[in-house]
Amino acid sequence: MILTLLSCSSKVDSNKDHLVFKYNEHKNIGSLDPAFSKDLADIWGTHQLFNGLVQMDNQLNVKPCIAKNWIVTDSARTYAFNLRKDVSFHKHNLFGKDSTRTVNALDFEYSFNRLRDKSVASPGSWVLNKVENFSAINDSTFQIKLKQPFPAFLGLLTMKYCSVVPKEIVEHYGSDFRSNPIGTGPFKFKRWEENIKLVFRRNNHYFETDENGNSLPYLEAVAITFLPDKQSEFLQFAQGNIDFVSGLDASYKDEILTANGQLRLLYKDNVNMIRGPYLNTEYLAFSMDSEVSEIQALKLRKAINKGFDRTKMMAYLRNGIGIPANGGFIPKGLPGFDTSISFSYEPEKAKQLVTEYKSETGNQNPEITLTTTSNYLSFCEFIQREIQKIGINVNVDVIPASSLKDAKANSQLDFFRASWIADYPDAENYLSLYYSKNFAPNGPNYTHFKSDIFDNVYEAAYLETDITKREQLYTKMDSLVMTYAPIVPLFYDEVVRFTRKEVSGLGINATNLLELKSVKKD
Repeated sequence: MILTLLSCSSKVDSNKDHLVFKYNEHKNIGSLDPAFSKDLADIWGTHQLFNGLVQMDNQLNVKPCIAKNWIVTDSARTYAFNLRKDVSFHKHNLFGKDSTRTVNALDFEYSFNRLRDKSVASPGSWVLNKVENFSAINDSTFQIKLKQPFPAFLGLLTMKYCSVVPKEIVEHYGSDFRSNPIGTGPFKFKRWEENIKLVFRRNNHYFETDENGNSLPYLEAVAITFLPDKQSEFLQFAQGNIDFVSGLDASYKDEILTANGQLRLLYKDNVNMIRGPYLNTEYLAFSMDSEVSEIQALKLRKAINKGFDRTKMMAYLRNGIGIPANGGFIPKGLPGFDTSISFSYEPEKAKQLVTEYKSETGNQNPEITLTTTSNYLSFCEFIQREIQKIGINVNVDVIPASSLKDAKANSQLDFFRASWIADYPDAENYLSLYYSKNFAPNGPNYTHFKSDIFDNVYEAAYLETDITKREQLYTKMDSLVMTYAPIVPLFYDEVVRFTRKEVSGLGINATNLLELKSVKKD
C-alpha cells in the first residue's frame, strides 16, 4: 500500500511538472519577511507571497490590489483606502478553526507600525518618513495622513516593505518569520533549504483573476535554486533545467547573443528574449570624505568622466544591451532626465585637466584604487585602460559583493562601483542619494555629497505639485550633482530576460520586478 501511495504521489508530481516555474537566484535570498525586502533577490521572493494596498503594472501605473479604491483629500495629504473583503491569509493552524482569516484594516495598521518599530530594525522604515499617522477607521477602511503632499507616495506604497502581514503569525515566530512567511500572495510558502532550494506552491484561494475571470495563478509551483555563479546558472538554462535567466553576464553574453545584441541561431528555436528599459543607473562613486588627495580633486573627477568612451564600452562589453550614460544620474525614461548635463567623451580635454592638476599640485603620478566585484571586473578594467591613457594610474581591487556592500554603507571605500535600482518610479528616489540628511549608513547617500543649494531644491521639490515645475527641479538637482562630479555615470541598464519557449505571460517592466501570477507553461 505504501509503494502504491508513493507511486501515485510521484505520478501527480510528474504530471504537474510542466506547471512548475524554475529559476536560479545566484545572489541568494536573505529573508522572506517583506519588512526586509531590500535586495532584488528578496523582493522577487516576497512578491510571490505578499500583497499591499496597491501594486504597479508593467507600465509603472499604480493599480488597486488589496485596496479596491482610494480617495485623496486635504490638499493631497490624506489617503483613505477602501479594502476588498475577499482577501485571506495563507492557511496556518495558528488562525484557529478555519486555518485562515480575512485581511482587515487593523492588519495594515499592525504591519505599518511594525515597519516603524525600531526593535524590528527594518531597512524599509524610511518609506514612512513622510507619514504623519495612519489608522484603521473601520474593518475595511485604512487611512494615511502625510506630513506634507508627496506626489510619489502611491508609488512608494507599491514597495514590498508595505505588504500586509498577520500579527498572530509574526509574533509567534518573531525573527523566524523570515523563514516561515504567511501572506496573501498568489503563491504560498512550502519549503526552504537555505542555499539549496526554495519552493512555493499555488495559493488556491488567491483573490485576483485574469481578464476572463479565471483564477490566478496558472502555475502550480515555483522552484528556486541557489547556484552561486551566473555561468552555472546559464548552463542549467541551456540544458532546459530552469525556465528563466535574467540579465546579461560576461560569462555567457557572447554564447547567446551576436555582437549587435540579437539571439544566436543556436538558441532561436528554444529561447525567447525580452528586452526593455530598466530604472537602474550603473556608476562609479567617489567618497567625498576621502583623505586621498586625488579623490578630492574636482579636475581629476571630471577627467575620469570625460576620459572613456561609454558607447564603445557598451558595444564591447554588453553587446549593445544598455544605454550609454548620456545624461546625469537620473536614468533615461524618468522625468528630469536631460542629455545636456552629461559628460561626453573628450580625451584631449581629459588629458588637459590631468595636466593642470599635476601642475597645480606637483603630483606627477596621480593614482587611485577602484573597488568592484568580479561581475563588473571587465567594466573596471576597460575604464582602467582608458583612464591610464589620460595620465591617471588606476588600481582595480576585486572583493566579494557582500564585502563591497558593507564597506560602501560604512564609508570605507574611496572609489567604488555601484548601481541604483529605483525603489519607486520617481526621480526623487535617485536624487535622495545626494541629500545630505541621507548620509550612509543611515541612508543611501554613499558618496557623502553635501550641498546646501541641492538640499534646498530637494526640499522644495517635495512641496511642488505642478508636474512640469517639479521635473525642472529634478533636472536642476541632477545638474548640480554632475557639476561637482561625485560620481561617474556608466550606463542606464536594460532589462534582458531569456525564457524557454514553453513559457508565456512573463512580461517586462522598468523596475525588473518578477511577476509570476500570469505566467503559463505549455
